[in-house]
Amino acid sequence: MIWILLLVLGLLSLFVYKNKYKRNKVSWKSPRILMYHMVREHIPNAKFNKLRVKPAEFEKQILWMKEQGFHFITMQKLQENWGKHLEKTVAITFDDGYLDNLENAYPILEKYQAKATIYVVVDRHDRDWSTYKKAHHNSGELAREAKLNDEQVQFLSNSGIIEIGSHTMTHANLSKLDDAECLVELTQSKQQLENLTAKLVTSFAYPFGIYSQRDVEIAKQAGYSNAVTTKEGIDGLDPDFMQLQRIKISGKDSIRTIKRRLECGIK
Repeated sequence: MIWILLLVLGLLSLFVYKNKYKRNKVSWKSPRILMYHMVREHIPNAKFNKLRVKPAEFEKQILWMKEQGFHFITMQKLQENWGKHLEKTVAITFDDGYLDNLENAYPILEKYQAKATIYVVVDRHDRDWSTYKKAHHNSGELAREAKLNDEQVQFLSNSGIIEIGSHTMTHANLSKLDDAECLVELTQSKQQLENLTAKLVTSFAYPFGIYSQRDVEIAKQAGYSNAVTTKEGIDGLDPDFMQLQRIKISGKDSIRTIKRRLECGIK
């Protein structure tokens, strides 16, 4: 009798899961914005391996999207064409400006002609910005990760595949800054990246996903026309362009999880 009860409970759970999964699917008319950080092999026992997607896995993900008919677009073009975009449009984004974005991710993106946006921290070298969020995150692990130099940022910007966006001057925790300090972080990073790339920088990412309505207004004042958060989800066809949601891609996600996230915006 017990095994019959367990079987019934198992079938009921499967039914509930499948119906919940079906209800959660989001129309392919809504663009997907993906959030990556690094594309590199994992470091044994490292704290931040969830930020590291292995190159083989990254290529598997891009190839699957290509085979499924996804259309890759930069954030600037996505914002400009929102509402006129094709179904199955996806914007790949990378936060921070790691060297592996060039060494490991770019060759794969180029191979499949998949466009992407990299949000670059201007003063990015020798900084362990994880401590700006929580002081006890003082391992130095992120400071030791190699970052793009200015010439490499220029190369990517001129590639025709990569858009360079801003991620502030120092990867600042905006909640700890006053209005003037926040404005400096956003305006100076925009200006310096524009001087470096000789292109307008209109796309922005809030460091750590920590921001307030004040920061939204300052981002507008600084001249950005779109900004991404770390809120997980898929925006509809009438979004707030200064608070766009993204789908987090973890270095620990299976391809099955990636597929579900692209369909539903959640695990």
